[in-house]
Amino acid sequence: MTVDHDVAPGPLNRCQICGSNSLELVLDVGHQPLCDSLLTIDMLNAAETSFPLRLFRCEVCTLTQLDYVVDGAIVYKPDYPYRSGITKELSEYQQVFADGVVKKIGLDESSLCVDIGSNDGTLLTGFKKNNMRILGVEPTNIAKIARLENDIETIQSFFTENLSENIVKDYGKAKVITTTNVFAHMGPLGEVMRGILTLLDNDGVFITESHYLMDVLEGAQYDTIYHEHIRTYSLKSLVTLFKYYNMEIFSVERADRYGGNIRAYVARKGTRQHDGSVADLLRLEDAKGMSKPGIYKSFRDNAYQTRDELMEFAYKAKLNGRRFVGNSCPGRCSTLLNFCGMNPELLPYLAEQPTSLKLGMYLPGMHIPVVENSILMEEQPDYVLLLAWHYGKPIMEQLRARGLKSKFVMPLPTVKVI
Repeated sequence: MTVDHDVAPGPLNRCQICGSNSLELVLDVGHQPLCDSLLTIDMLNAAETSFPLRLFRCEVCTLTQLDYVVDGAIVYKPDYPYRSGITKELSEYQQVFADGVVKKIGLDESSLCVDIGSNDGTLLTGFKKNNMRILGVEPTNIAKIARLENDIETIQSFFTENLSENIVKDYGKAKVITTTNVFAHMGPLGEVMRGILTLLDNDGVFITESHYLMDVLEGAQYDTIYHEHIRTYSLKSLVTLFKYYNMEIFSVERADRYGGNIRAYVARKGTRQHDGSVADLLRLEDAKGMSKPGIYKSFRDNAYQTRDELMEFAYKAKLNGRRFVGNSCPGRCSTLLNFCGMNPELLPYLAEQPTSLKLGMYLPGMHIPVVENSILMEEQPDYVLLLAWHYGKPIMEQLRARGLKSKFVMPLPTVKVI
């Protein structure tokens, strides 16, 4: 069967991977603005654009996906504010990732490593330290930061089949292509896959790392549902996808980035030896019931429960005269706070580190201001909501070391006061 893996902006009523029409609603978090479309103070009184934000599951291949796709040119505007390198834990994680890839695949110093959606070049810095040839592809102005501040050669463009042909002419074939927290975001998935096949050397390896559906479901991570995340992959859905391109996953790993991620190592069929990890994880997915409706109903019930518990906590804090504020402004917090209806009267600000590009802006939808996090030490609020909860432990340690005495509130996977 032939499936068109490219989808145009707008409604999506078939599985993007297998083409099935057997889709079931998992969770509707309402119409929401784009999570990184932060507002300036001058924009607060203007109309805001929002889009449907609903997660569906494919009953055939177990992919979960949104049923409305926003044009990538709108989502990833030139002034897109996310930078990966300012998060210490992520920067360290990316270095370990690069070191592990070099060792696992056996790359030599002549190898070309291409990172698609390379942001400020944090991952490629790790490959550069291993003396690889490196190239980033990044559509936003963060590409300039990669070039000027981090000395990472970067092409500012969306990744397309035509671009991959030009890269091959100028740089040769790639021994490794990486996409970290990117491969689930691209509407024209077929175009991307064709570009990867063009760019990848015959014995090369494509590595994709994304939020993992099993972790999302078991951790009630409804905050991973936002317009950038068109798809949330199970391993079964990824295996299904690569079969269409005569490719196969020969190894798979799980790690704790994003609150639980899946990293798949992919090559042309028959070029790499399987290590048994794929079969093991597929069996686990089956044992967890990821092809059945029960686990998705539990996820939906848990999302509503944690939302209601967090709002109850916020209202009680306000009624009792307690100061309740937020720390961090990751993209996922936009879904959480808009789904909850958490406004500035309940949560007066979001505290971000001084290098964040989001400082001085306002959260879309809820209009909560983003301020520099030294305010936490000055104000010593009663409670600090950890919106980058997936980095909760190191964030709490860092803020304690700076003198913060507040109690912390974890919103997920359950509401918990620390």
